[in-house]
Amino acid sequence: MTQPKVKAIPEGIHTITPHIVVRDAERAAKWYKQVLGAEERGRIPVPGGKFMQIELWFGDSAVMLADELPDAGILSPLAIGGTPVVLHFSTENVEELWKRAIDAGATVVQPLQEQFWGDLHGQILDPFGYRWNLAQHLRDVSSEEIARIAASLFGGQA
Repeated sequence: MTQPKVKAIPEGIHTITPHIVVRDAERAAKWYKQVLGAEERGRIPVPGGKFMQIELWFGDSAVMLADELPDAGILSPLAIGGTPVVLHFSTENVEELWKRAIDAGATVVQPLQEQFWGDLHGQILDPFGYRWNLAQHLRDVSSEEIARIAASLFGGQA
């Protein structure tokens, strides 16, 4: 009997999938589901009430959560003083998502406003130490125009 061929990249998984470490993965999963509309598709518990993985889907994209395990050197942004990582979330109604996030305890890093690249965009910090860009595309802008404006804003010329 021939075994079926296993797909190297499982159905629905993209080439790069964020796997983020949080303090209290169960609470984080609940927050991401209630606030950002994530759908949970699975979890792998480990002893001590923690999780090696909670698989969450935001639209067509997966994000895996794991609990902090300090003894194994697995630490969240709350344990190491922050993160340079920003997760970008595109949505069809950013104002509604923004309000839900702020009402649920997210902190504003950059206010929600129309940006020169054509998005209504802002950045929040969630209660678990991750930054999220929340965005809704409003208009198409050429890459040349974006580069010209970015250069003028950041002190150069395009």
